[in-house]
Amino acid sequence: MKERIDSEINDTSSNRLKRFWLELKKWLIVIGPGLIVMLADTDAGCLITAAQSGASYGYSMILPQMLLIPILFMVQEMTVRLGIFTKKGHGELIREYFGKFWAYVSAITLMISTIGALLTEFIGIAGVGELFGISKWITVPISTFVLILIAFLGSYRRVEKIGIIFGLFELTFIIGIFMVHPNMNSIMTGIQSIPIHDDGYVYLVAANVGAVIMPWMIFYQQSAVVDKGLKRHMIKKEQTDTMVGTFITQGIMIGFIVLFAATVFHSKLHATEETVGDLVTSIGSYIGMAPAKAIMGSSILGGALVAAIVVVLAGTWGMTEVLDWKHSLNERINRSNLGFYSMYSLVLIVSALLVLFNEDLVSIAITVEVINALMVPIVLGFLLMLETKALPYRYKMKGIYKKIVIILSLIVMAFGIYMIFPVLNL
Repeated sequence: MKERIDSEINDTSSNRLKRFWLELKKWLIVIGPGLIVMLADTDAGCLITAAQSGASYGYSMILPQMLLIPILFMVQEMTVRLGIFTKKGHGELIREYFGKFWAYVSAITLMISTIGALLTEFIGIAGVGELFGISKWITVPISTFVLILIAFLGSYRRVEKIGIIFGLFELTFIIGIFMVHPNMNSIMTGIQSIPIHDDGYVYLVAANVGAVIMPWMIFYQQSAVVDKGLKRHMIKKEQTDTMVGTFITQGIMIGFIVLFAATVFHSKLHATEETVGDLVTSIGSYIGMAPAKAIMGSSILGGALVAAIVVVLAGTWGMTEVLDWKHSLNERINRSNLGFYSMYSLVLIVSALLVLFNEDLVSIAITVEVINALMVPIVLGFLLMLETKALPYRYKMKGIYKKIVIILSLIVMAFGIYMIFPVLNL
């Protein structure tokens, strides 16, 4: 009797283990597009924006980042439903439902924004190299070559895995938080303090909205779920993947705010965090220059590399979808997809050359900020309309959720338009 009971227990345990591994395997097949696009969201420019927010306004910038979590998820989960159901990228759907003119407008502005974002990533990569005495003439060409090589592997899943590995290096900043010991009471007090009447604070909130809701993210994730071959029964799992990624990316932004609020803001240094070197110098005063270089360097390099992969793919996918060219990463380069791989490589090379041969990129950066600000309401507007037009009733937003998404999207669009005026000093 005892032997039979023991046998049944062992069988039950074995079945549970099998079910666990089977369920895990199902998740591993789906997980990726949401996670990588969110890791890319915290790129070099975003991390610098978060650091400046913490240095200037302390913990009061945490609450806006928390409020952005549902907005970010709601925007990106629409791309999941659109991509998986229609099996078409964002550029393809715009062309199909709104015509070639608007498709070309969205694709061209996306490509300009892509090159602008890549400038930020290459500047971040160059900045990390210079921390260790390595010239940008070494770091930028090498990173460009590596990024091109990654795409030529002929597999979306392989590119995704490499991107996620790069992105996980962003989490090294957590070591810095443990080293500076932020005060929990100060954090709770700061969260409740919102200087809404301070113009500088409102501007930084708008900058943080712009740093979190990126137009290229919409293009990327919709094309990624198509290229990965996700099926309709996987929609909920991919939405969960997106939600996990949302909490991770916002956790990284909040973490950077806490790190610089606990140090620079707390000491009232009034430091300006505009470059990788500025971040390291500020944090180095508290934890030492060597640890600061290692922590900040790996975080920013990881964010810059994963963002570079996502951004260049978003721009290339968007443009080739509108042009109706073959645009999949799942085939090695051949005559039929030569246009896709050529455009991917060209965008990276042009962006790298702009960084190498220009010392002052301020005017270009300002132009890119304006284009991004303009693109946010345009891209979100198209996304909402496509969600209504391209999906059957079963897959559409409904009821209170739909109203919340529309209201939050309108708020984000308003911040996008608002950003144009201070950037242009109007």
